[in-house]
Amino acid sequence: MTRDDPDALTVNVAAMLAEPRGSVRDLAFDDLDLELGDELTLAAPADARFRLTRTNRGLLVDGDVRAVLAETCSRCLRPIEVELQEEIDEEALPSIDLATGKPLDPAVEPEIARLTGHHEIELEPFVREAIQLGAPIAPLCRPDCPGLCPECGEELGSGPHDHGDAPIDPRLEALRAFRVDDDGETA
Repeated sequence: MTRDDPDALTVNVAAMLAEPRGSVRDLAFDDLDLELGDELTLAAPADARFRLTRTNRGLLVDGDVRAVLAETCSRCLRPIEVELQEEIDEEALPSIDLATGKPLDPAVEPEIARLTGHHEIELEPFVREAIQLGAPIAPLCRPDCPGLCPECGEELGSGPHDHGDAPIDPRLEALRAFRVDDDGETA
């Protein structure tokens, strides 16, 4: 299923809620093009797999998301791609009592996701949150990236890099004559 349809990640689970506890439904979504906010961009469409399990309260949502983010190395500022594979383990509860049809109070457990009034589960927030939480704070092109020279801004890993002796601030020129003896006393 592709993400061309804005409701592609909204799944009707009314029939599943009527099934016995332990009932399972597997879902797969490929080529998801999600909006991740101002800071993150997908380099390629994401894929998500879900297993919905009926519980005595609602649904257990297990899944995994695979995505590739377009990032910038935090040391050398080169564009890079960061592969993510994140797990999802959440619970979703009905927003309407199945027996009476009356709305349930969402303030009872506000941290738990709720099904819509039409007994649909919206999986997009789970996918988006998994990607956002899995994104590295300071991505690197490689673990030993030396970064940029603080003096000239050139990449330090591009070859020999020498600026010679830096000029000394005239206010500190008197410290050039400062020497320490072997016994720790100043001369």
